[in-house]
Amino acid sequence: MDREPHIPHLAIEAGTTRAAAQAELRRALTEAGIDSAALDARLLTAAALGVGATSLLADPQLPLGEEGSARLADMAARRLAREPVARILGRAEFWGLPFSLSPETLAPRPDTETIVEAALDSARRRGRPGRILDLGTGSGCILVALLSELKDDFGIGLDRSPGALLTARRNAEMNGVADRAAFVASDWASAIEGRFALIVSNPPYIRAADILTLEPEVSHFDPARALDGGKSGLEAYRAILDDAGRLLERDGLIVLELGHDQAESVAVLAEERGFAVEAIRRDLGGHQRAMTLFAGPALVSRG
Repeated sequence: MDREPHIPHLAIEAGTTRAAAQAELRRALTEAGIDSAALDARLLTAAALGVGATSLLADPQLPLGEEGSARLADMAARRLAREPVARILGRAEFWGLPFSLSPETLAPRPDTETIVEAALDSARRRGRPGRILDLGTGSGCILVALLSELKDDFGIGLDRSPGALLTARRNAEMNGVADRAAFVASDWASAIEGRFALIVSNPPYIRAADILTLEPEVSHFDPARALDGGKSGLEAYRAILDDAGRLLERDGLIVLELGHDQAESVAVLAEERGFAVEAIRRDLGGHQRAMTLFAGPALVSRG
C-alpha cells in the first residue's frame, strides 16, 4: 500500500518577515525533496505578496501580513503536493516571452526551445517569408516564439482541445502576433489543406506504461493526452509523418521534438515515408531533442 507523502510543517504567519518566509518555505521544499527549492520559494513569496524580486530584496524585514501569509500558505501547500510553480502561478516563460497556461496545455519547458532554434535556422536559410504549421500547438509557445522572430511569416496552430486553442489564441494576442496566427481544431492535420514551408511539433511521446513513473509534477498535473504516445511512444509521429507529405512544400522542413531515446526510431519512421534526416539538435542536457527532416526524392517527385 502506498504511503502518503510527507508534508513538512510550515511556520508562516502574518508577522513572519519576507526573508523568514522564504527561508522557511525553502526549508520545507528541500525537506520534501524538491530540487528547485530556493527558486520556488522566491517566486511563490513574490507572487503571494504581488511584488517583484527587487522588492523582496529591498524590504526583507517587512511582515507578510494576514492576506500575504494566507496566500503564501495556500501556494506552499500546492507546491508541497508537487503542483508545479508554473501551474500555481498560471503562467510560464518560454523563449523570453510570457505564456498563460490552462489545464489543457503543457507547461512550456526549456528543452522545447531546441525546436525553436532548429526551426529558426531552417527559416533563415530559406530567406523568404513562409507559412508555418504547428501540430498539437497546446499553449502556442512554439508557434508564437517563431512568429515573434519571423516578422513576415504566418502560422497555423492545430490542436484537438478547444481549451488549448483558446489559451494559444490568448498567448498570441498577449505577445503581439495574433494578426499572423490562426488556431484550428483538428485531430493532427486532418482538417487542414495547403502547403507549408515549415512544420513543427512537440507531440505526445511518452510510452503509456511510463507515464506514472514520471515526476509527479508531470504525471499528476500535465494533461494526459499531451503526454501519451501510446504503447511504443511513437503513435503521434506516425500520424504526423503520414500526413506531412501532402502538406510540405518541395523545399520545406519538418522539425519534431524527440524523447531522449527516440531519435533512431523516429528516423526509421521518417525514412519509411520518404523523408530524410537533415540534422538532430541536442538540448542543454545533451539529449537528442529536435530532428529536422526534409522530403526525399520520391516524395518530391510525387509532389
